[in-house]
Amino acid sequence: MAIRVLDKLADITDAYDAVFCDVWGVLHNGVRSWPAAWKALVAEREAGRAVVLITNAPRPKGPVTEQLASLGVPDEAYDDVVTSGDVTRALIAQNARMIFHIGPDRDMSLYDGLDVELVEEREASAVVCTGLFDDDTETPEDYREMLQGLRARNLPFICANPDIVVERGDRLVYCAGALAQEFGFLGGRTLIAGKPHAPIYDEAMERATAVLGRDFARDRVLAIGDGMTTDVKGAMDYGLDLLFISDGIHAREYGVPGNPDPQRLADHLDGFGAQPVATMTKLG
Repeated sequence: MAIRVLDKLADITDAYDAVFCDVWGVLHNGVRSWPAAWKALVAEREAGRAVVLITNAPRPKGPVTEQLASLGVPDEAYDDVVTSGDVTRALIAQNARMIFHIGPDRDMSLYDGLDVELVEEREASAVVCTGLFDDDTETPEDYREMLQGLRARNLPFICANPDIVVERGDRLVYCAGALAQEFGFLGGRTLIAGKPHAPIYDEAMERATAVLGRDFARDRVLAIGDGMTTDVKGAMDYGLDLLFISDGIHAREYGVPGNPDPQRLADHLDGFGAQPVATMTKLG
């Protein structure tokens, strides 16, 4: 069956009460935002639908909204934001106080207000990973020896960003999910609350319910995203309809960015067992 290709988001949203929209890869690429995308979300809010941004960013909501503003995405484009950082804070609070942090200094807001102590690797009772220390130059291979040592101590590995890679401008950079994947290959125990896992969607449902002031069914939610192992799998596992954005992190796998080959795109989606209700090259 041919996949429906939309000209604009509004062509499909009459059937929904809420929109759960991915951020990185759909609204921006870390360097610039796409006005057509956020204008489409503004229109959905004006039509009475709840718009909740749902992102695997490892920081709490506040720093993420600041980044959105810096990239030109206005507050009017969304009602609320749920981040992997938000839901990961509960995992941190439940699992350990003495934490070895892997990730850049910009992610330290993750721990604000939590009763934790950041310590050296040898003192830690858990690991929290928000990313690579320097994702401009490092790869997961640079962490192999460290991960082997952490696995030998049988420490739980809390991953604050399940993404394997994201686009930054015109290139891909590794995220915390890549290190969590390597740790899992070593037989280590990973704890993840962001996409594709249920806790971040549970929180998004609560936020949308608060916006609308009433309950609504999952089949009244349209999820929008570009990542197969996060957005697509998360929506499918949670029972949400999906609008797949093809000009995202997988774009080169079925053509050139901005011009997907229909058959290669269909084969790619089928390979993941994905059944989106529609696709768009870019949100608009």
